[in-house]
Amino acid sequence: MDEKLARHFKRMFGPLRLSWEQVLELTLPAGHAPHVRRHRAELIVSRVQLVCALFAVLTPLWIVVDYAVFPWPLWGILAAMRVGAALSFAALAWPNDAQRSMRLAYLMLALMLAIPPAFYLISRPFLAVEMTGLARLVANAYSLLPYVVVAGLSVFPLTAVEVVICAIPVVAVSMVGALQDSHTTLESAVNTVWLIGLVAGASIFSGMSQLNYMIALINQAAHDRLTGAFTRRSGEETIDLNFRIASRTDTEMTIAFVDVDDFKSINDGFGHDEGDRCLREVAESLRRGLRRSDVLIRWGGEEFVIVLPATGETGIYAVLARIADLGLGIRPDGRPITASIGISERRADRADDWNRLVDLADHRMYMAKRNGKNCCYGFDDERWAREAAAATLESECEETSKT
Repeated sequence: MDEKLARHFKRMFGPLRLSWEQVLELTLPAGHAPHVRRHRAELIVSRVQLVCALFAVLTPLWIVVDYAVFPWPLWGILAAMRVGAALSFAALAWPNDAQRSMRLAYLMLALMLAIPPAFYLISRPFLAVEMTGLARLVANAYSLLPYVVVAGLSVFPLTAVEVVICAIPVVAVSMVGALQDSHTTLESAVNTVWLIGLVAGASIFSGMSQLNYMIALINQAAHDRLTGAFTRRSGEETIDLNFRIASRTDTEMTIAFVDVDDFKSINDGFGHDEGDRCLREVAESLRRGLRRSDVLIRWGGEEFVIVLPATGETGIYAVLARIADLGLGIRPDGRPITASIGISERRADRADDWNRLVDLADHRMYMAKRNGKNCCYGFDDERWAREAAAATLESECEETSKT
């Protein structure tokens, strides 16, 4: 029974053990990878639109209840407010072609969350009059709006800090509304804060669970199973994002196109298992030579693309020299794995889109292939070709001395 329960929780919430990095991802939004931010923004915006579309329909329907229990002009005032709120929800739900970013997601979420508290504050003075029976019961239901807002946060994949930031203004609105009621006591005010805190706690748990599941799915779909590098599809999205950032800030951005030399001979002579092993070694070696901000993409077969944000000539050659020192691994026949590399840079090549940048790096990689392989073409072709050849010769000498 315990094993079944554990499997059930794992299916719902993913692995029960979280690393420190995962805990930070679920607590703070700052450490999210670009592809996670993009997908999270799309999900938040789409859910805001869905919720707003639902409330745009449901909000004016309550006018019937107000008409049945409240006298004129109270129900008329509330009806006008409900129509205004419904129009606001409809405006947020209206489809738009705006680029989905976390800034837009935060803005739309904030606007959606602001509508019910604003309705609550404006309606509070009108409902503070003496009432009895069913009218009093319906009037008290309006005081539940802050709880509904905080509970609604559970619909979104939010970090713990984001839920807390969203809940704090709602608590403040609740206290302001409570102060407008002459019957409010210190005990009732504390109870209100306590209950909103409990609801916020449940929303934090729900939001973090959704976020954890979403990140796991995105990472699984975004990474190549064999090498652990980004897939081409997710890599193209990452290149596009970095290119737009570099263009907007007018900073450097370098692409390195890496193709493993004579890889077909490994598959043909030693089998695909050995070929897979070599690809894993190459990917791991490239990762060790890269910085945290760099991105490794498996472009296809034995081809890899490296994205180096805010990196120009000095930075790329430092990275490639580090990779050359580490080596790319050993072939099944004992010789070192080598690669031909093409380099392009956004400003130096005056590339107006990221496709042009990748095509240039790809073309220069083929130039390296035609000029003897195991070399790099880009900024300073002759220098890097000499250094790469010298590093390979030194590596081969070491292997020969060992045997």
